[in-house]
Amino acid sequence: MLTRRQILQASLPLAASVVSGNHHAHANQTSAVPVRTLTRGPKHHWFAYYDKLQFDPTVRYCLGNAVDFEHRSPTADDSIEVGMVDLMEGDRWMPIGRSNAWGWQQGCMLQWIPNSDSQVIYNDRVDGRFVSHIQDVHSGVKRTLPRAIYSLSPAGKFAVTTDFRRINDLRPGYGYSGIADPYADLTAPAGVGVDLLDIESGKVTSLVTLEQIVDIPFRESFGDGKHWFNHLLVSPDGTRTIFLHRWRTTPGRWLTRMFTVGLDGSDLREINPGAGMVSHFIWRDPQHILAWTTHPSAGNAFYLLEDREGGEIEPLGANVLQRDGHCLYLPGGEWIVSDTYPQGPRREQEVYLYHVPTQRKVSLGHFHSPPDYTGEWRCDTHPRFSPDGRWLCIDSPHTGEGRQMHLLDISEIV
Repeated sequence: MLTRRQILQASLPLAASVVSGNHHAHANQTSAVPVRTLTRGPKHHWFAYYDKLQFDPTVRYCLGNAVDFEHRSPTADDSIEVGMVDLMEGDRWMPIGRSNAWGWQQGCMLQWIPNSDSQVIYNDRVDGRFVSHIQDVHSGVKRTLPRAIYSLSPAGKFAVTTDFRRINDLRPGYGYSGIADPYADLTAPAGVGVDLLDIESGKVTSLVTLEQIVDIPFRESFGDGKHWFNHLLVSPDGTRTIFLHRWRTTPGRWLTRMFTVGLDGSDLREINPGAGMVSHFIWRDPQHILAWTTHPSAGNAFYLLEDREGGEIEPLGANVLQRDGHCLYLPGGEWIVSDTYPQGPRREQEVYLYHVPTQRKVSLGHFHSPPDYTGEWRCDTHPRFSPDGRWLCIDSPHTGEGRQMHLLDISEIV
């Protein structure tokens, strides 16, 4: 009987036309890997963000979203299909449900409930409210929670969340259309915060509000720009969460501060105070955060930040990792996977690995992103790994069928 790995390998053709070969490889590219396209048109498929569980624990099912249009903002009437690919049955697309609460960059927050082989969670809009559904992918049985979620705790008992109405007003592509921001006229309303949602009971607890956060001074005046919270992520031990505090400076521009807070609402800490710029990040362990930010020691770069007041700040891979990207530690912490935005005249997005002990970068491929994919509806690759660390899944429109999901085999490298 064939193993799961043999089944996957047997149907994994090398997509030589989309994986960089030596004819246009960077000098430091040492590897190109097999690529398998999981989804095809006419619908467009993508998973969206990089810090969610896309694969089930057995690595048989791979979650995704399907939509029948691209290149415009979603309206209140636009819904997406929520589904998954069966990697052991010819990459068959299996619909699970639908969502009316989604954006191009983070979808509807679809993800597996940690340690469950049959339950997923995703956001939706029901009766004028943003909610989340926990659903069994096989039986279809679901229950609904009173709030949309942003990030789950590693044990799957709690979620952290914020106001998607406000995000949609201030950062289209990340919030949800269909419900107006009731605080649109206020710069830092007390009614918008980082909240904790108990997945079992549905109880919601406030951790910190915008009104509280603006009382913590910045190196310059906030001015009269509107504030919001974005990008929440619970620590690996389930005790704290990161969140970004952002505020408008001029149209289309903002500044950013990074904070962490205990899931009991205690011990609020600003990380890398005064920087004013934080982009993509990931927890390395409960005490350290990898983030693209800025610091006098190395300028704009990836840094390892200690999660404590006055914590150490060290640049990581400063001579190798020279661009912002969607960064993840693979299981074991020895490898980091990341990507780039479209580069050069060919608008290629690079997906690569970084070996932490040897400070070595391994390019996995360059994927063309047509010029239509820009701004709110761009298609970042957002690499996600399988639980066994052997596979990456990316979103990319390089095959000419719109955004689709593709599987990269990194087993020979890691």
